[in-house]
Amino acid sequence: MNTTDPRPVLVVDFGAQYAQLIARRVREASVYSEIVPHTMPVADMLAKDPAAIILSGGPSSVYEDGAPSIDPAVFDAGVPVLGICYGFQTMAQALGGTVGRTGTREYGHTDASIGAGSCLFAGTPVEQVVWMSHGDAVQTAPAGFEVTASTSQTPVAAFEHRERKLFGLQWHPEVAHSAYGQDALKNFLYEGAGIAPTWNAGSIVDEQVAKIRAQVGDAQVICALSGGVDSSVAAALVHKAVGDQLTCFFIDHGLLRAGEREQVEGDYARGMGIRVITCDESERFLSALAGVSDPETKRKIIGREFIRSFEAAQKQVIEEVG
Repeated sequence: MNTTDPRPVLVVDFGAQYAQLIARRVREASVYSEIVPHTMPVADMLAKDPAAIILSGGPSSVYEDGAPSIDPAVFDAGVPVLGICYGFQTMAQALGGTVGRTGTREYGHTDASIGAGSCLFAGTPVEQVVWMSHGDAVQTAPAGFEVTASTSQTPVAAFEHRERKLFGLQWHPEVAHSAYGQDALKNFLYEGAGIAPTWNAGSIVDEQVAKIRAQVGDAQVICALSGGVDSSVAAALVHKAVGDQLTCFFIDHGLLRAGEREQVEGDYARGMGIRVITCDESERFLSALAGVSDPETKRKIIGREFIRSFEAAQKQVIEEVG
């Protein structure tokens, strides 16, 4: 790992898109996060030098055959771990606790009672509304863990082992319906894992600009600019890194919307100071597409002609520089 990169909080994805929101909430807490699949070997996770690991919720039952799981070695690696919902249950099961069906299903707003002295819930009310979505529950906590929250139907709704830096809760702190959910995440990150809230979205730009400068050096760079999000972000980053070493080529293939060519030229050339060369390749594209009606054939022709257009543009830059 590059020593300038922040140590990530790894969000282990057990499905149902919970991981995406958890990763977002971690970043909103000014801590860098990355999502990894639950199938990633623990050795590969640890190779990323994570500052902490969060196990997401998921749609399965931990005791079913073939249910997603995680190597218990993750809990002995010395990395702080937080389990959420399914992640809470798989942590409990892996560490010797028991998980089973509740006979009922907690879903939606639920009243939770918080125990004294908890790390996750420090500074929050002893009675709070949380968002539950489960039919299974941790029935007994693993040995050495302190139960820190309960509900009327879930006696073990949260637990923690401060010495081992292992924490878990049954509800979803990442959703806005859990009144103090973000507080619980911050308590885990700042207190449980000891991470300083120093990361911000601007850090991504700085990191990428530094990498681009290191890779490009004093070489010339060309960028295929379409005006869409992907190429626009790429052009802006590269231009910030190397300035006039960048040349963007905008291909006018004759199929543009009215005023689109002028908009791209204005936004990027005049507005951002990026060198943009517009290549009028409309005759090339329209000639190649003449008489073709099959959509897949059209797609292949357009892709082929784009490559030819950029090859010609690249040759133009080489001739000018050389």
